[in-house]
Amino acid sequence: METSTGAAGRSESMPVVAANTPAAAGEAAAGGDVAVAAGAPAAAAARPPGPPASLSPSRAGDFMQCPLLYRFRVIDRLPEKPSEAATRGTLVHAVLERLFDAPAAERTAPRAKALVPEQWDRLRESRPEVAELFAEDPGGERLARWLAEAEQLVERWFGLEDPSRLEPAERELFVEAELDSGLRLRGIIDRVDVAPTGEVRIVDYKTGKAPRPEYAEGALFQMKFYALVVWRLKRVIPRRLQLVYLGSGDVVTYDPVRADLERVERKLLALWEAIRQATETGDWRPRPTKLCGWCDHQTHCPEFGGTPPPYPLPVRTAGPAVD
Repeated sequence: METSTGAAGRSESMPVVAANTPAAAGEAAAGGDVAVAAGAPAAAAARPPGPPASLSPSRAGDFMQCPLLYRFRVIDRLPEKPSEAATRGTLVHAVLERLFDAPAAERTAPRAKALVPEQWDRLRESRPEVAELFAEDPGGERLARWLAEAEQLVERWFGLEDPSRLEPAERELFVEAELDSGLRLRGIIDRVDVAPTGEVRIVDYKTGKAPRPEYAEGALFQMKFYALVVWRLKRVIPRRLQLVYLGSGDVVTYDPVRADLERVERKLLALWEAIRQATETGDWRPRPTKLCGWCDHQTHCPEFGGTPPPYPLPVRTAGPAVD
């Protein structure tokens, strides 16, 4: 199937059937498959280490990017500092989710922008560590610019979709499915629409810019992952996968077919086998890329002269040689 991109036209409403899994507070409740933020609640940060039990799109991406990063996030659970970009993304997602609480006629750009400071206050209450982002901003100028940037992203969304014509079946939906192999897949879908005909559309908001076509497959992998989970749960292949890039004002859509999802499942099984072997042997190798410059774990990474913390899990030793 071909991928289409649009920047000017609005998406037509095509509501969707959601997986009947109860929504969760987040992937932190999903068995350890989530990075730990600096200043996170002690219960989350101090959970005893254990072998990975499930896979999400984010952690699958971590392992493909750098196996050692996966170890630091999933097994060692090293804390990470919040970033302005990631926190802005969390804030914008919260605003777009909450806007649908209002009646359709009241889902306007001014109302959405007015939700930004309100949701920022709620975010600071639930995650006090994000306030550290602006600890050295006594006059509040940098915070004001940051909030204005979030408002711009929210306002741009109204040129891409018309929320007054949308009635999502689910928002921030936690989904989980177990494959025949025993591998558990889980994640959180930003929005699920369901058409009167029963067709399903999975929507994901991105606060960054759309990647160049040669790099689009990475973002689509996440969407195909979600489509696979919904297919395994409901035996319904989503009709459309839709990425809404608020940073550049682009909408990227993909209509999956069964063969797409079967390929993704095979890829995930191979990935999980590699994770299993690394878990048992303790062999988590760094994979240097340009992204290393943004990594919080340079002090623990051999590529930067660091030393990983002691491996907290049992290591499988090789058996005696056989003549």
